[in-house]
Parts: sequence; structure tokens; C-alpha cells
Amino acid sequence: MNQAILFNDDLHFNKQHDAWSFTGQVSGQKITIYFHSMQLKQLAEIDNCTKYDLEEVTELWLEKNEPEDNEIHIEMR
Repeated sequence: MNQAILFNDDLHFNKQHDAWSFTGQVSGQKITIYFHSMQLKQLAEIDNCTKYDLEEVTELWLEKNEPEDNEIHIEMR
């Protein structure tokens, strides 16, 4: 599935989900993307290079998957 996503500039660490997250819009629907990674959890902040990598990971995920409800959980190694 090739879906366009618009990313919001709201990357932050979500303590409730114990993951970095940001929001985006896919087909008019607001979604929250959570990145579950031991390496990312150790970072106090994420630089622009890593942020762009996370956006690319999300785009690749969307090529093969459909979001369920309004959340995407991506497990990273």
C-alpha cells in the first residue's frame, strides 16, 4: 500500500507507552506512531537525522501495513 503521510513536528518520549512518538496524518486521519526500541529509549533527545530516519521507517511500514485505529507501534532492534 502506498500511502502519503504528513508528519507533525511533535516528536517526544511518551512515558505511558515507554517509546518515542510523533503524530501524522494518513488519508485525513490523525495517527500516532510509537517507536519501541531499547537504543532509542536511552536517548534524552533525538536529532534531526534520527528523526528523518524514523519518518522513513514509518513510510516503509505503511507500504506493507495498514494502520489499525489511530496508532502504529513499530518494534525496532
